[in-house]
Amino acid sequence: MNESSIYVHIPFCDHKCIYCDFYSIITSNNIDNFLQSLLKEIKFYSKSYADGRVFTTIFFGGGTPSLMKPEYIERIIFELKNNFNILSGAEITMETNPGTVDKEKLIQFFKSGINRLSIGIQSFHNDDLSFLTRIHNKETAIETVYNAIKAGFENINIDLIFNLPNQTKEKWKQNLETSLSLPVKHISAYSLILERGTILNKMVLDKKVSIREEDYDAELYEIAIDYLIAAGFRQYEVSNFAKPGFECRHNKSYWRYNEYLGFGPSAHSFVDGRRWWNYSSLKHYMKEIEANSQASCGDELLSEGQKLEEYIMLALRSYGLDLKDFMKRFGKKWFQKNQKYIQTLINANFIERNKDFIRLTRHGYPVCDEILRNLL
Repeated sequence: MNESSIYVHIPFCDHKCIYCDFYSIITSNNIDNFLQSLLKEIKFYSKSYADGRVFTTIFFGGGTPSLMKPEYIERIIFELKNNFNILSGAEITMETNPGTVDKEKLIQFFKSGINRLSIGIQSFHNDDLSFLTRIHNKETAIETVYNAIKAGFENINIDLIFNLPNQTKEKWKQNLETSLSLPVKHISAYSLILERGTILNKMVLDKKVSIREEDYDAELYEIAIDYLIAAGFRQYEVSNFAKPGFECRHNKSYWRYNEYLGFGPSAHSFVDGRRWWNYSSLKHYMKEIEANSQASCGDELLSEGQKLEEYIMLALRSYGLDLKDFMKRFGKKWFQKNQKYIQTLINANFIERNKDFIRLTRHGYPVCDEILRNLL
């Protein structure tokens, strides 16, 4: 059976952060109607894609899934298990924002079937949180982690953002030190990205905010690598660090180029070499579901060249390139063409090779994008 994954997009938020470009809406209208549309979409796709697949992970993203009532999430999990072959012990992750959950609500989420939390903390400095327009403060962030532990969660990730305006190296180190003092098994550290259409991007264009240069960004990134590796975390992807055994199985499924189904507005799916995506507008999404039981607004059939490039990009950014699997899929031509450059990278300690497996080193991750540009 093919190992596959499921993504569920919950679009509701109580506030739109200035840097976020994911589809979300600040309203409580249509929450119940959306649930009915989502359940209908799940049933529709189960008719075509349930057989021959075992789904090993489910990921609730958004938006802010933790705004929902636990029984709301439980209803979705029940429907997924009722329509698809969900692996016993599957990893089921929910994105969670501090300020939207208390201990009792986390207990109920745990009972509903969620077994992994990804908490969007971003910073432990209140001035940074205020700038990012987050609804929580440092104290709430820390309290949320401890409440999650008390609720029964062992598998907890926290998100951090570096290279924020006015973020000194000392402030970034303090964020990392606070993170390492908490009982978390996974840390995602992302550079602040200016996404088109966001409030933050307009602020930068209007020169109300300035972002530090790439060299400074790279220095903060390398500080994160040094701190987290020294604390026993393993870097298994450009932005992700985990204690052994706590790597995010859902993300690893993407990086291994496994198939996935996406439900909800703006969600993407990838099956049998075809990628398709849903309408982003919630109202349009629900209208299409009502009429057609699905809400796809576009699709593409990937060429062999696209598949090859995506496979290499995903593999090298994460766990590494399995040459045997790669050649089984795509043949030897690409590797033979790039063998000289790959050896140069090995000699420079940017890539390491163990038999038929090559992966970026601690020195290679910071220049990953440049390496991929040269290879692809």
